[in-house]
Amino acid sequence: MQEEIKIGEVTLNFKHYSGVDLYSDGAIENDLLDIVKNHKKEEYQKIIEERANWPILYHLSDQRANIVEWIPMDPKAKVLEVGSGCGAITGMLSSKAGEVVACDLSRRRSEINATRNQECSNVTIHVGNFRDIEPDLPNDFDYIFLIGVFEYGQGYIGTDNPYEKFLRMLSRHMKKGGRLVIAIENRLGLKYFAGCAEDHLGTYFTGIEGYSPDSVAKTFTRNGLINIFKKCGMNDYHFYYPYPDYKLMTLLHSDSYLPKFGELQDNVRNFDRDRMVLFNEKHAYEDLIKDGMYQDFANSFLVILGPGVDTIYSKYSNDRVDEFKIRTDIAIDRAGRKIIKKYPLTEAAKEHVFGIRDAYLGLVEKFRGGDLEINDCQLDEKEGCAIFSFVNGVPLSSLLDEYIDKDDFEGFNALINEYYRRIRYKEDYPVSDYDLIFSNIMVNGPIWTIIDYEWTYGKCIPAKEQMWRALYCYRLEDRKRERFDPKPIFNKIGITEKEIQVLLDEEYAFQKYVTGNRKSMVEIWKEIGRKVIVPKEVTLGAQNAARPADLIQIYLDEGEGYSEDESIFPEEQYDEKNTVNLDIRVDSNCKTVRIDPAFASCVVTIVDASWNGTSISEGGADIDIHPVNGQWISDDSFVFNSDDPNIEFKLTSNKLSIQERNHLKVSLLTTLIPRNAADAIANSIPEVTVAEPKENIIKKIGKKIISKREELYYKDDEE
Repeated sequence: MQEEIKIGEVTLNFKHYSGVDLYSDGAIENDLLDIVKNHKKEEYQKIIEERANWPILYHLSDQRANIVEWIPMDPKAKVLEVGSGCGAITGMLSSKAGEVVACDLSRRRSEINATRNQECSNVTIHVGNFRDIEPDLPNDFDYIFLIGVFEYGQGYIGTDNPYEKFLRMLSRHMKKGGRLVIAIENRLGLKYFAGCAEDHLGTYFTGIEGYSPDSVAKTFTRNGLINIFKKCGMNDYHFYYPYPDYKLMTLLHSDSYLPKFGELQDNVRNFDRDRMVLFNEKHAYEDLIKDGMYQDFANSFLVILGPGVDTIYSKYSNDRVDEFKIRTDIAIDRAGRKIIKKYPLTEAAKEHVFGIRDAYLGLVEKFRGGDLEINDCQLDEKEGCAIFSFVNGVPLSSLLDEYIDKDDFEGFNALINEYYRRIRYKEDYPVSDYDLIFSNIMVNGPIWTIIDYEWTYGKCIPAKEQMWRALYCYRLEDRKRERFDPKPIFNKIGITEKEIQVLLDEEYAFQKYVTGNRKSMVEIWKEIGRKVIVPKEVTLGAQNAARPADLIQIYLDEGEGYSEDESIFPEEQYDEKNTVNLDIRVDSNCKTVRIDPAFASCVVTIVDASWNGTSISEGGADIDIHPVNGQWISDDSFVFNSDDPNIEFKLTSNKLSIQERNHLKVSLLTTLIPRNAADAIANSIPEVTVAEPKENIIKKIGKKIISKREELYYKDDEE
């Protein structure tokens, strides 16, 4: 075997390779090698979306590199990457540093790495066990990176106290003032309590309960890591908290800037395997944040051992088209003050970032003399970023949440009215912030400041439309916010149902404009098809029991089954005649729509139903309607003798015309009835046919059902 070969500009060193790959993802690595040989990096995202496969997403997603992209680095820096795998991190390090030395156990993975990064002339990859490679490494690295590697220390080192020995071994290769960077899962990450399997072993609660001595990997708590560092004499350490975790990070907090209440919205996805949902992680995090305990239950850690850096927070917006990919940092300046910086992540995004200064000037003129302040914006052309002041206060969204938590809807509406009053100032001025949502306004007493105005346009957007979008985004972020009904607000400001449909279409078009039709991570997660399992004991818990009996819930099955956390509680509610008109927006990949008309036994009549304007009841749209745990009592009505009634609308017919975005409109008439009465009706059904007149059914069960197209009442006869 040649001791050294080149793939493109990358050098592969096999001096310490045993000839056997000791770590492999199996046949998928052949697919990965084929992809990187025959496709450009710009094509990876399309392949990820088409293949809908976790290993391909994990190894090829450009978001993998977020975990290191934010770290400031001298362009002449010398970097060691231990456990470089298929090169998701290597390419980013190569673009930031002067020289990158990478090590990995696997020849096949190293070939994938070298092929995808073959233009990187500053990269050398050593193949073999790090214990064998280590003696040949120099001692002058500015950075050493262990991204998803430290947990395998026992396998790398294979002695007593392997993790301490691993760190001491690595520290010998750092120059004075160098930094060692570790990314690793938290053994007590909240997602593991909530029902995610342990990442390396695939079993539930393994890390929480404690690993066996022969575990192939071992993760640690925050204090567990600190104890290891201190045993090695490493007392200069800085913890960061990647979210949802370090693999596909979008947010990064630190001990100097912890998450705020309601900030963590994205913690239900699990790409690598099915999961349970035992509780709502978002709400659990909110209470942990209130009690100052987030650091102990963050899903992952990133630790910098050595001198700290100025950045204390990062937020990535790189699931977008290249023209809009940016990163937002909070850093400490030389005077010790917090400042905000927005960086373009691509050459194409520079115009977008530098255009924020023009947005600032336009909004300042619009609101001059009004009651909205605009956070100042300056440009730093040398650093290539836009700089903003750090604004103290509370997000308007959090203030609204406080009113919802207290069931103080009078206070909630007063705050909404104040928002509307302030944004209507000089409403006809030809500059508007499309993204004037509640979380982008910081409230500090009487001073309200717009802190993020990235999507500002030189045109007039009516205040009522901005109000609609603010409420739409607010309710979309958290299901508990569905407790308030926005319809009275819409009626008050004059937004009609027809206008709302137009605004929904505009919002969809805007999101596709920003992402360039790139699929979101949620969409990819659904394509991969991991199941979310909600145990029956959880769904029947106190929270559900406290729900109103006539509450409506909607599920959309896109191939992976129904997800409780992804279900919808629609704005529409039953009127005084027990009728409701639902307009359900359905994507093209949806297989089944399930409507739970109530949380009690009931009789339900489908008054009308249509698919994209074509009637279902008249046979124009080929949709199979099925009462899953109920029984038909006529051609348009069913009885449910269950506290969990549900109706399925199957969308799998080849004859059904399905567009990218569809409307399923259903009008229901629902009457709650006692369980014993529902049992009596259901038990009588086998004795008759569905085609038999309802009068006959009524006679057979000795009850009286008065039924019309518009209304249905059930009355018990006295015994």
